[in-house]
Amino acid sequence: MATAQAVTKAPARVGPPPDGFRRVTTVVALVAPVVLIAVILVIGAAALTAIGRFGPGFLTSRAWNPVRLDFGALPFIYGTLVTGLLALLLALPIGIGVAIFLAEPGAAGVRGAIGIGVEMLAAIPSVVYGIWGLYVLAPWLLLHVSRPLSDSLGAISWHVQLGSLRWDVPNIFAGPARQTNLLVAAVVLAVMILPTLSSIAREVVKAVPGGLREASVALGATWWETVWKVVLPAARGGIFGATVLALGRALGETMAVTMVIGNRADIPQSLLYPAYTLASVIANEFAEATGALYSAALLELGLVLMLVTLTVNVLALLLVRQVTRDVRI
Repeated sequence: MATAQAVTKAPARVGPPPDGFRRVTTVVALVAPVVLIAVILVIGAAALTAIGRFGPGFLTSRAWNPVRLDFGALPFIYGTLVTGLLALLLALPIGIGVAIFLAEPGAAGVRGAIGIGVEMLAAIPSVVYGIWGLYVLAPWLLLHVSRPLSDSLGAISWHVQLGSLRWDVPNIFAGPARQTNLLVAAVVLAVMILPTLSSIAREVVKAVPGGLREASVALGATWWETVWKVVLPAARGGIFGATVLALGRALGETMAVTMVIGNRADIPQSLLYPAYTLASVIANEFAEATGALYSAALLELGLVLMLVTLTVNVLALLLVRQVTRDVRI
């Protein structure tokens, strides 16, 4: 009587890719940094006039006077960073909450409808956000948020006392409130970056192994405890990555911010005052720039915007690596 013998096949070994394929992928991978370097070189060459005229003081100067040909980037750097960080502060808790809600099983119809609605926000053009912010959001915020904050908190003097030393802190709600200001721009940006933040964070939360959730529930943890103490720490690295992408979108946004921020070349002490960003001043004034120095100064602002974005992304990348290393440990 013949006996059947189990035949086991050894797993096929995957060899290295062929040399031709490797060369093609290497060339394709090098295209992006080469294009970036080429853009920097072209813009830098066009901005040499302003770079030679103002030097490093361009980054710390508050002047912006096209008549006297005196230019500085500090007010625009301030406006870019404040609007981006404030938008991220507003969108982060909402985006993570939406991501957790969409990633959990159950109520597929409701979650699907909400997910489609959130993703549809990414398809709306920037100029439409600007029109909505200018004609709908800005008047509403002025009546229901900006003026009440200014009336109730605007007269309070803030200071920090450390022993015998005292520092006066600017009141970020000082009035009178303007209809177009930093706060309106930050809220519009928060709505614009919400799809990026929530969609990426949702995929990261869904990628957390189900065994971690089951083990937590088996130990008696509630749903909230499982999410807060197990799921979010496991997805922390990916959520930081989504935050970086959302911040990059906020720093580079142009048209919507130009329409609602007020466009004033100043460093406002209050969130209820107009301001300017690097991208909005370039878009707003490049068409009317007369003279080589004026155009070169705007091009140098483009270099500064790339520098700010690169610095923020490098710092965020280092933070993500540190967080990922801590999670693995």
